[in-house]
This record gives sequence, C-alpha cells and structure tokens, in this order.
Amino acid sequence: MRYRKLGERQVSALCLGTLPFGTVVDEATSYALLDRFAERGGTFVDTANCYCFWLDGCCGEESELLVGGWLATRGRRGETAVATKIGALPDPGKGGEWPANREGLSAGLVARAARASLRRLGTERIDLLYGHVDDPATPIQETVSAFGELVREGVAAAVGISNQSTERLVRSRAEAIGQGVAPYLAVQQRHSYLRPAPGTDFDYQVAADDALFAYAAGQPDLTVLAYGPLLNGAYTDPAKELPAQYRHPGTAARLAALGEVARETGATANQVVLAWLMGGEVSVLPVIGVSSVAQLDEALDAVDLDLSADQRARLDLA
Repeated sequence: MRYRKLGERQVSALCLGTLPFGTVVDEATSYALLDRFAERGGTFVDTANCYCFWLDGCCGEESELLVGGWLATRGRRGETAVATKIGALPDPGKGGEWPANREGLSAGLVARAARASLRRLGTERIDLLYGHVDDPATPIQETVSAFGELVREGVAAAVGISNQSTERLVRSRAEAIGQGVAPYLAVQQRHSYLRPAPGTDFDYQVAADDALFAYAAGQPDLTVLAYGPLLNGAYTDPAKELPAQYRHPGTAARLAALGEVARETGATANQVVLAWLMGGEVSVLPVIGVSSVAQLDEALDAVDLDLSADQRARLDLA
C-alpha cells in the first residue's frame, strides 16, 4: 500500500467505499472485505448517513452502523480514517420526491446529523465529514460556518464537500478562510478515465472538470477524491454497459488507448484507470466500490502500477 496526506492525517492511496455494506452486501461479506482491506494496508473507508435508504426495509443508517460495528469488533478505530457524509437523506417535511426533498445543509441539520453519525460509528470524532450534495437553498456562509464549528468543537477532524461545482467550492473555501474557520480540505466528485459528453446532466451528481483540477493544482491542502472511478465494472465486464453519459464519439479512442496500455503493462483496464487517477499532476484519491475479495484485490494491486510518461501521455491525449 502507498499512503498520502489528507489534512493532517496519512491515509491509504485508495479509499474503500461501503455504500452497499450491511444491505446489498451482507454483514459477513462486508466484514471480510474490510478485513482484507486492512490486511493489505488500507486505512481509509467512506460511508454516508443515507446508505441505502432507497431499498425496501432500509432507513439509511445501515452502512454507518456496519462500519461502526466493524471498527469496534476489530479494534481498528485508531488505525482507520473514516469519512462520512450528511445532507442527502429525504426530508418528509419538504414533500416531493428525492433528490428534490433532500435535507440539505442548513446549520441546524449539519449539527444534528453529524452527531447522529458519530453515535452510529461509535467514534469520538469523525475523521472527514462531507456535505453529501450541494445545497443552493442555504447560504454558503451558513453551511461553511456550521462545518467549521464542528471542527472547532472536535466533532470532525476535517471537513469536505461532494457534488459541488468548482465555482461554489472556490467560494466556500474563500468564505471559510474569511470567517477564520476550517475550510473544506476534500472534494469528492464523480470522475473516471472516460470523460462524460460535454453538457452531460448527472442530476444532483457533479463530475470533476478541468476547472476543478486547475484550481486544485494551486491548493496543496485540497484533496480531490473520485467516486464511481470504475463505472460500475463497465471497463472489464462485457455484461456491463457504459453509462449513457459516456457513450459519445470520443469514447472509442479513449478505450483503445486504455486497452493498449493495459496490454503493455499486463494489468487490467480497471487497474490502469486507477493508476492513471492516482499518478496525475493532481493526484486523485479513488473511492472504490467492491462486492467481492477478488474485486478488492484487483483494485489494491493497482496501487503498485506505475505508468510511464509515454503511457500517461497517450492516455491523456486520446
């Protein structure tokens, strides 16, 4: 395993996403995956307070509770950095359907949700607390102040944001600095090797763009994380169709370059994608989603794959 700095802490170069753990992936398999991740040097896991509320019989607490149970039974609290997210649960009082009725990031909600996550995780402090989805209805000043207060109180060691445009991220960080509170030190966006078509709509999700990387290149304290880096298995599983947003004329050339580099390195396309993300001018920290130990091992092996300058150039320019 390789490690990198996130805020004041060293974390593994890959983060294990736990969205389906405790629901789609049963407890025994989830524990086996977390055990394997830790055995191979993984120290960074990602959850949220809403996984997976959309499934019948689920309320959204399942993933956090499973992660908290694993930390306690394995005695891994000190060795494992835990990130969780708040603000995306449906609010019955708002009416309508999700995602339009999500709770949002008002000061009161941020304070309550963070403490509820703390209890479910069974920890004294959340290592990284994200706003799950941007909330344009709440002033940036209010949200930034609320997250900064959690750091001041010791509820969170660091804070971040997910699914927020680059323009609003820049404003949020500037506002935090102006208020003298902790700024967002992490931004988690949808990102992979294939590029979405220009103007693609991901609804509430936000895809990383050139503007984000141009900004991050000058912000050494900001870590860019990528969710969905392997496009749900579409790079390597013929049965998995590419998401519609990535089916456009530019994709064929990019896939051809990816296949070429995979053959040269003897790696899988998934491993090349992860290596490309981690080894760029702005190093991206991938959040991987797996449901089997074999999938996990494949992803972890990518940490040791170093692409040559020529290989990276061909991938970049395709």
